Amino acid sequence: MRRISRHKNGNNHHLRRKPFGEIHLKVSSIRESKSDDKRFSIFTGTKRLHLRAETREDRSAWMEALQAVKDMFPRMSNSELMAPVDQVTVSTEKLRQRLMQEGVSEEAIHDSEQIMRSEFSVLQNQLMLLKQKQWLLMDTLRHLETEKVDLENTVVDESRQLNDSGASSSLRQDKYSVFSEGSASESDDDNERVDAAEEETDDEENTFFDTRDFLSSSSFKSNGSDFRISSFSSDEDGIYAVESEDDIDPSIRSVGTNYPHVKRRKKLPDPIEKEKGVSLWSMIKDNIGKDLTKICLPVYFNEPLSSLQKCFEDLEYSYLLDRAHEWGKRGNSLMRILNVAAFAVSGYASTEGRICKPFNPLLGETYEADYPDKGLRFFSEKVSHHPMIVACHCEGKGWKFWGDSNLKSKFWGRSIQLDPVGLLTVEFDDGEIFQWSKVTTSIYNLILGKLYCDHYGTMRIQGNHDYSCKLKFKEQSIIDRNPHQVHGLVQDRNGKTVATLFGKWDESMHYVNGDCSGKGKGLESLSDAQLLWKRSKPPQFPTRYNLTRFAITLNELTPGLKEKLPPTDSRLRPDQRYLENGEYEMANSEKLRLEQRQRQARKMQERGWKPQWFAKDKASDTYRYIGGYWEAREKGNWDSCPDIFGQIPCDNLLE
Repeated sequence: MRRISRHKNGNNHHLRRKPFGEIHLKVSSIRESKSDDKRFSIFTGTKRLHLRAETREDRSAWMEALQAVKDMFPRMSNSELMAPVDQVTVSTEKLRQRLMQEGVSEEAIHDSEQIMRSEFSVLQNQLMLLKQKQWLLMDTLRHLETEKVDLENTVVDESRQLNDSGASSSLRQDKYSVFSEGSASESDDDNERVDAAEEETDDEENTFFDTRDFLSSSSFKSNGSDFRISSFSSDEDGIYAVESEDDIDPSIRSVGTNYPHVKRRKKLPDPIEKEKGVSLWSMIKDNIGKDLTKICLPVYFNEPLSSLQKCFEDLEYSYLLDRAHEWGKRGNSLMRILNVAAFAVSGYASTEGRICKPFNPLLGETYEADYPDKGLRFFSEKVSHHPMIVACHCEGKGWKFWGDSNLKSKFWGRSIQLDPVGLLTVEFDDGEIFQWSKVTTSIYNLILGKLYCDHYGTMRIQGNHDYSCKLKFKEQSIIDRNPHQVHGLVQDRNGKTVATLFGKWDESMHYVNGDCSGKGKGLESLSDAQLLWKRSKPPQFPTRYNLTRFAITLNELTPGLKEKLPPTDSRLRPDQRYLENGEYEMANSEKLRLEQRQRQARKMQERGWKPQWFAKDKASDTYRYIGGYWEAREKGNWDSCPDIFGQIPCDNLLE
């Protein structure tokens, strides 16, 4: 397939043809649709493309042309390969005649024939299995060859794009550039469409692309008709502005907004140094055969936040828990769990476009967030190094939130899959508790193409009173023009569906009363749908890390705060602070020093090191806050806190 771009001057004699993708018909199968006489599909062995022609005759012409090319590569069918084994017959006539000549009895001859047939049957079955294994191996080799050609084409296409644009920057600069919405180049859009290939979804048979739409530049943009950005009249508006839409219940709209104003920064400091490009290819080449645990990645792959601060970022829309608390006080348990569900989804909104990794905390590193402008205070600590576990605790207006998190990763070559292990809990002051675990996150195009992440799986929010909720995060696929969808159901104790949720994890969530799950894709157009949550407006001063307004404030040292913090707080981590200030050489130097020092953390754990502010609850097998931090902060007594960022020898920490 090829995408045709015409020059704006209308000269049709000079057409620039730009590859959209390639399909290797030798290993592909072509199928006509039974339900639509204009539709057909091509299955490459790894992905399926749905296409639609202008007319039925046009489809026939396409099918004939594609099949004619495919016939140029004859291949024996599976049945033909199996035929020799299936057609083998066994004759015992010569054996019978020879035994009769020797005077063997009829009974002995019959037994000999049975033994021979039995042994040959076993041998025949073994040959059949070997032939099947051979066929599977050949099929696997064909798939690998297809992926190899796809990768080669991607490398060639990206090289051509770099040459055409005159770019001399490294791969790192291309992958980690941040574009504002709508400003990405045409080549970036093409890369995203080509490299976003995923497996078929369950409802694939009901989804197809019109050929023209499939090749259009906007075909993979999110359908934003349902997305209404929070209204900010000016940059002086609050960072945590809440929706002002009419479909929010007026009696609850102000909940979560009547907190004192605290002035916080709206941008990161201007970088002191010019950032250098880093080639991921050269890093891989230079470290082949080395112990990956001893390789220090440069800070250019990091954002100026730690994993502890990222935990607090999940509470950006904490006003949803304030509303859930208020609804519970009014006796409306259904609206409480709906707001809890919206809160559970909202934590993923900030991940869209975030392609740099947070800093891995040092063992014993902490982070506090005292945010009176949100009516809460938050605390987190790295409680284990192997496995890497961070625990957090947050207190809000009428509710508490806590949990611990550990990630199990799987590397698939061009992507990495992250499976969260841990339980998140919200407890309201009336005793109602909700618990859930996060869904799977995958990061795609690690080596080539445009980096992006997706969240998929089923999230179950279990309550201890009347209701529970199940949310389905739909996995993005190459044919999905409406990605990031989330659908869910709220059920009572009897299993009856009392409400339906729908939306997108990077935009908004709505609900309707009753079971509307059967309406499928028509949910978004329901006139009685009510808004629960929507994403806040992006910052006025975008960062190359694509941080949200809220995330920009997380590493800020407000006046007088530094003197109150313990020496273990993430804000005091030198490499992270240098990166935020744009002092990249110092950041890399400090990161190397701290990572070398952190390798002693395993020895610390082996010698009985224990976290200072959390302890493992044997009943729930999760880390719970044991108290004492805010009291120590009030007294300014941090004598028990190690100086984990300082220059003191590591042995002093191990005594």
